[in-house]
This record gives sequence, structure tokens and C-alpha cells, in this order.
Amino acid sequence: MNARTAGYPAATHRGHDRAALVASARKVIGIEARGIEALASRIDGDFSKACQLILACPGRVVVSGMGKSGHIARKTAATLASTGSPAFFVHPGEASHGDIGMITRDDIVLLLSNSGETEEILTIVPFLKRQGNALIAMTGNPASSLARDADAHLDASVSVEACPLGLAPTASTTAALVLGDALAIALLEARGFTADDFARSHPAGALGRRLLKISDVMHTGAAIPSVGSDATLTEALMEMSRKGLGMTAIVGADGTLQGVFTDGDLRRSLDDHAVDLRATPVSRAMSRHPKVIGPDKLAAEAAQLMEAHKIHALLVVDDERHVVGALNIHDLLRARVV
Repeated sequence: MNARTAGYPAATHRGHDRAALVASARKVIGIEARGIEALASRIDGDFSKACQLILACPGRVVVSGMGKSGHIARKTAATLASTGSPAFFVHPGEASHGDIGMITRDDIVLLLSNSGETEEILTIVPFLKRQGNALIAMTGNPASSLARDADAHLDASVSVEACPLGLAPTASTTAALVLGDALAIALLEARGFTADDFARSHPAGALGRRLLKISDVMHTGAAIPSVGSDATLTEALMEMSRKGLGMTAIVGADGTLQGVFTDGDLRRSLDDHAVDLRATPVSRAMSRHPKVIGPDKLAAEAAQLMEAHKIHALLVVDDERHVVGALNIHDLLRARVV
């Protein structure tokens, strides 16, 4: 026996070890699943009141908790913030040493404590009540001091922890995590929070990129390459060079799209030695039925359209076929859509 194994029981047969580990894991999952299932019957008037308090709050949701409850509080704050309820975490110990100044009278405070008697949490409650903050408590003890002091109490109690010693917060933290998620999603639905709203709060994430609209990445106004149908090939070429998208729209007198002139059209025109670039109207060389897309379509749809038709740029048109934007494959690459 060496220092690393001293104090630990000797390993038993390898097959028995595997079976015991699997059985232990399944037991934990069963205990925690039953703890979560029991939460449903305790979603009551206080849960509704907590939601109403947050929806009426002109400030932010300040979430606080100590120890393992603190970890759950941080996650709850992050979930609230990303689903339409501005929120942030404040450490209760630091709050007593100045950070409580981060909480304004317009904020609502969500306090997590399994026992409902956490000293660091109870220490800041009188200040918050004097300041006029509404308090929501999430505890595992409805008879606790924190539950009694709160304006609304969310009951996250469990009958037993998954830890066989009954010491490590396991089922109780899982229950609190699920209850925090339930609160965030109930608020999301009440606010009418959409996938577009979610994408705006996750601009660097994969979901945010997938939900980018054409209007988010297209060139607009003076940056759109465009010439009239009476322009010459030379004028069209100069417009393409100025705007750098490898094509230009050809528009009629009423501003509607008549066609597109691309790098490919230019090469084909140059193959015709009889073409006078200075005199030939671009309308003779343009593509009359270009692929277009609407500004409200997803940027990912533009990528699919380009790939399917082996093109590198698109014009964006409205319902009357007025050109309102333009983009090419490089714009999609910069936005990390492709």
C-alpha cells in the first residue's frame, strides 16, 4: 500500500466494480429525477407571483446564492439574461462589503439558499427590504427565515439528497436548477421572446449566426452596385470595380430590377471581339433572370442559393422587385454564416 491508496478499501473484482459504479449512477439519476418530478405539484400561486413581480420590475433581476447555491444562482442569472429578463449575479459575501451598491431600488432580487438560513444571504435581506426591493426566495425549506421574509417563495425542496452521506448538495441543486429554468422559460413565453431576440443576445454563437437575416449582412444605399439599363458595358464595369461585389444590378427608370451583369458576363462579352465596350449597352450582355432574395430571408438561405446555382453574389429585392441590397460570398464568410 502506498500513500495514494492509504485509507481506501482494496479494489474488488473488476467486473463487480463496473456493476457497482453503474448501479450507483442509476440510483443517483433516479433520486434526482424523482426530486424534479415532485417540483411540478409545487408550481403554484407563489410561482405566478414571482413571475408577475419580475415582469413588472423596471430594473434587473439580481440573483444571489452562497456555495453550491451560488453556482446555481449564476446559471439562473445567465439563463434569465439570455431569454429576455435582464439579470446578473451578486455574491452575497461581497455584497456585505460594498457590492450591494450594485443593486438599485428598481431591481428585484432572487435569493437562493437550500436551508433558507444561509448567514451571508440573511445579512443582506434587511438592507434590501429597507431599500424597497421585492424579494423572491428559492429554498428547500418553506418554514425558513428567508422564505418568511420573501415576497414570493419558490419551493425547491427534495425528500432526499442523492449523496449517500446526505451531505453533498445533489438532488437539491438539481431541483433549484430546474426551477430556475422553469422561471426563465415562463418569463420568456410571457414576454413573447422570439428566436430572433435570442439570436441578438448571442451574436457570436452558432445559433445567432444561423438566425442572421439577409438585412443584417447586405450592402445598402450607395454601396449597392447599380446602373441604368441604358448604361454601357464600360459604365457597368466601372460600377462593379467601385463597389467590389463582382456584379452590378441593371435597373429600369422605375427602379425595378431588369437584370444583373457579373464577372462571368464580362468575360463572355470580351470573348466577342466585335463588342465595343464603350458603345454597347449593358442590357445586351446582362443576365435577364438573375437569382434574387428578400431582405427578411435568413442569411443561411443565401448561402444555400449561391451553392445550388454556383454563383458568388446576390441582389436583394423587395416585393416590387426594387433593389434594396446586395451581398456576396465574402459577406457571408465575414458573418461566419458559411
